Amino acid sequence: MVLALLLCGVVVLLVVAGLFAFGVRRRLIQRSGGTFDCNLRWDVSEEEAAEPKGKGWAYGIARYNGDRIEWFRVFSYAPRPRRHLVRGAIDVLERRSPLGEEEQALLSDSVVLACAVGTERVRVELALSEDALTGFLAWLEAAPPGQRVNVA
Repeated sequence: MVLALLLCGVVVLLVVAGLFAFGVRRRLIQRSGGTFDCNLRWDVSEEEAAEPKGKGWAYGIARYNGDRIEWFRVFSYAPRPRRHLVRGAIDVLERRSPLGEEEQALLSDSVVLACAVGTERVRVELALSEDALTGFLAWLEAAPPGQRVNVA
């Protein structure tokens, strides 16, 4: 009986420590400022872009860092960003409301922004709030002189 209680106590302690670590990591990411909640879907196929099914979205936090955006998964312990988006390599393709099953997969006030990124022109979709979208588009348009920016 004592061993079972001790084992349950250790399990509860590990769960609490894991949740605490998530919170500390998020605070460390947000400490430098310029962060916003952002769902991301990377390398979207043409079929999925035409008829979204709500699959492939990952919830995360994006952070402005100079001429790039660093994207971190929320449910991860990794201290480094999972993806980088360089300002000069982003072309905005379209802006739309979530469709079909995406409405359940994304936050309630999200707007989906489809972009082509990098030299390979990988299609990336970002789902962010209206406020975050305004800041993102302003950041894109505020590129230094001589840098190519394509905002549809």
